[in-house]
Amino acid sequence: MVVRAGREFLAIPGPTNVPDAVLQAMHRPALDIYSTQMVDLTDSLLEDLAKLFATRGRTYIHIANGHGAWESTLSNVLSRGDKILVLESGRFAIGWGSAAAAMGAEVEVLKGDWRRAIRPAEVEARLRLDKDHTIKAILAVQVDTASGVFNDIEAIGKAIKAANHPALFMVDAVASLGCMPFEMDQWGIDVAMSGSQKGLMTPPGLGFVAANDRALEVHKTANLRTPYWDWSERDGPEHYRKYAGTAPVHLLFALRQAIDMLFDEQLENVFLRHRLLGEAVRRAVAVWAEGQVLGFNVAEPEERSNTVTTVMMSNGCDPMALHNYCKEKCGVVLGVGIGELSGQAFRIAHMGHVNAPMILGTLGVIEVGLNALDIPHGKGGIGAATEWLGESVSA
Repeated sequence: MVVRAGREFLAIPGPTNVPDAVLQAMHRPALDIYSTQMVDLTDSLLEDLAKLFATRGRTYIHIANGHGAWESTLSNVLSRGDKILVLESGRFAIGWGSAAAAMGAEVEVLKGDWRRAIRPAEVEARLRLDKDHTIKAILAVQVDTASGVFNDIEAIGKAIKAANHPALFMVDAVASLGCMPFEMDQWGIDVAMSGSQKGLMTPPGLGFVAANDRALEVHKTANLRTPYWDWSERDGPEHYRKYAGTAPVHLLFALRQAIDMLFDEQLENVFLRHRLLGEAVRRAVAVWAEGQVLGFNVAEPEERSNTVTTVMMSNGCDPMALHNYCKEKCGVVLGVGIGELSGQAFRIAHMGHVNAPMILGTLGVIEVGLNALDIPHGKGGIGAATEWLGESVSA
């Protein structure tokens, strides 16, 4: 017996749910890629991506996922043998650093912990030891999708400045852009990147990069540059060069609709929505944790992200059993634990095209699964979530 029918609901942290209006924006004939309409579409998207990154620097659109955008950032500012410092807080900065190592960079990891955020003081201390400024770039993520941790990028930027170190500050905003504040110029970020499939509510396939003047100056002498990713090629006079060939027309129309929706809602309201819904999830998990089996991966409450919550499961209970029950019986797909947390955790996404019924429905299905599988948990998680929203969303 099942209680699922119709559209399966994704509660995974990417790809996230695509709004119907975004799907409909793609349902159109192909566009003449040499037309003025195509040029205007590209120009509007590059301008609005700069608004989302909050930068006066240049923006680039790649036909790629986030891993491709990683490669773009690295190849455009690094030379073979350059040393980079990777700030660990989960899987994804490490993955970015691994890509750099494969491309010929020397990689040092500032050891962190999958259960806590990056410590800005540790960053400053390491940079002060680098008297000869051998470190050329610093890599960090704002939200690590595996661990669920939120890193204070503004504080890290201040730590780099306090150390008076010239390394480029490079930030992965894949799981945060369009969901929470991101201030590239104000926070001292030189290069930022993101993807289409999370907070920007667009199907996978577009990667975004933003670079300031300092990064563009370093770019001039970077020798890891390759034709497809090269910013200089994309700054060429012919429009098709902005995509290194044929433009991904239908994805661009989808992105245009998605960004319009974010701006119509207004970014401060988008950020508030994510904070309220993220906290509703955390209130439920905190109650479930009273059963001594479930618990937060991220130890400190202020370091838990507003886009994804990673929930640990212990005492011999199998998170995949809960995952399978929610998917097969109820039609809700939870995120699985990945990397070091594989087989130990599940993840609840609350990013992008989400609202109260989506989140409360997801939490309700999880609670159904916990009951059906006899997984010990504190009672009343849904009540805690609804009480929080009732107190926080004014009449």
